[in-house]
Amino acid sequence: MDKMLKEAIERLREERARALLGGGEDEVKRQHAKGKLTARERIERLVDPETFVELGMLGATREDAEKGIYGDGIVTGFGKIDGRTVGIFSQDYTVWRGSFGEVHRLKMNNVMDKARELGVPMICLWDGSGGRLELNAYINPAHYSTFKRFAKNSGLIPQISAMLGPSPGNGAYGPAMTDFIFMVDGLSYVFATGPKGTKAEVGEEISMEDLGGARVHCQKSGLGDARFKTEEGCFAAIRKLLSYLPSNHAQFPPERAPAGSPPSVNPKLNDLVPSDGRKTYDMRKVILELVDERDFFEIKPEFAKNIITGFGRMNGHTVGVLANQPLFMAGSLTINASVKAARFVRFADCFNIPLIMLVDTTGYLPGSQQEHNGLLRNGAKLPFAIAESTVPKIAVLIRKAYGGAKPAMGIDKDLGVHVVYAWPIAESGVMGARATVKVLFRDEIRAAKDPEAFFEAKVEEFRRTESPYIMANSTFIDDIIEPAETRARLVATLEVLLSRRNIPKGKTNHGNIPL
Repeated sequence: MDKMLKEAIERLREERARALLGGGEDEVKRQHAKGKLTARERIERLVDPETFVELGMLGATREDAEKGIYGDGIVTGFGKIDGRTVGIFSQDYTVWRGSFGEVHRLKMNNVMDKARELGVPMICLWDGSGGRLELNAYINPAHYSTFKRFAKNSGLIPQISAMLGPSPGNGAYGPAMTDFIFMVDGLSYVFATGPKGTKAEVGEEISMEDLGGARVHCQKSGLGDARFKTEEGCFAAIRKLLSYLPSNHAQFPPERAPAGSPPSVNPKLNDLVPSDGRKTYDMRKVILELVDERDFFEIKPEFAKNIITGFGRMNGHTVGVLANQPLFMAGSLTINASVKAARFVRFADCFNIPLIMLVDTTGYLPGSQQEHNGLLRNGAKLPFAIAESTVPKIAVLIRKAYGGAKPAMGIDKDLGVHVVYAWPIAESGVMGARATVKVLFRDEIRAAKDPEAFFEAKVEEFRRTESPYIMANSTFIDDIIEPAETRARLVATLEVLLSRRNIPKGKTNHGNIPL
């Protein structure tokens, strides 16, 4: 090796060593003191060992390069998760507080463009202070088209965000455009305007936690899809979520053979749901008896609890599960539940994931609060999403479905649901029998010698018209099945629906707009 090459290699090693330190040892210590990992430590814990290929390590502004500070607040590249390639960016809070500078955006845009071209998922690790205030001077607008990338990639590759620090302003709208957002208690703070700006503009004093913490966004705003106690727990969840998803819209989800052979008949299902529609039960228990290995990955478990969304497998096939939850608001459809469910359906349709719908709902929730806040405008998103979707769809009427909630939850083959089953205790109508009798026979009930006896007789009469046998006779549903055979019937039907599926060459798809 000649002297010149030796010196060049030594310099390269020195510059790389500086780059790996981000903002320097003191900044790294400050990051650790806050209980936070550094940008590269996060990537190391997320991807398979020794698979990360970094791009733009020495990217820097002229001023930073002269000081030996590299990266411009972001680490980008590609790695593997369970052997599958993913694109990654991880904001580096030790350099410019992870804020959006020109090189920062160029690196972010570059890896997002390459992820789309390669057809691989994009993992976004956020920890920054938003737009860089020092950059008020003119900068090429093309360098600021990050939002365009999120929109352009939507529906083509899965986009997953993890909020691992503050993320205000531009750093908040970006993750809101991705498909899933995971948060960490005590670390995640996401808002359009932070506490200081909020106080200055509207005079409201509020903490970062109460304005945009993980609990707020997972329970109230619905921005967050799940929250975790640690960063490591968050990374484990990302890895698990990816195991259900294809790498892009032109692939099918990966299959995984279930451990052992589950019984074709499961008697436990006969005892989970009370026949009396006024009694509650936990639909999650039903779901766990239906999916492989009782393994269900729930999305937005703390938001709009009256509906359940999540991923599971049936005989090794990934399925999206959409189910009413009678434990909350009798499983009724509300504004939040409709939007939550509609976006889930659209994501599943983007990425070729079959849908299983478990139905037990009293209908859309009545009342002026819901109506005035846009129940019709938002409630229509769910039946629209179902009608628009082309993936295999199977619905099971567990107990009841009334009014507009019937088509909204898939009890309507005209909306494109391929197969509809019902349990023997199922009932369906424009309105529940008891409510219908109260509306139609109000005067007769008052005039009757025995109002209670008259009322119950009429209720029984109307219940007969809601019978699943009436629906089966008219082929409104495809079959009545025993609860215990539900999993076996779903698996068999799914196999039929998947037997001839194919993705047309050059297929394009709709995006997953943040509803």
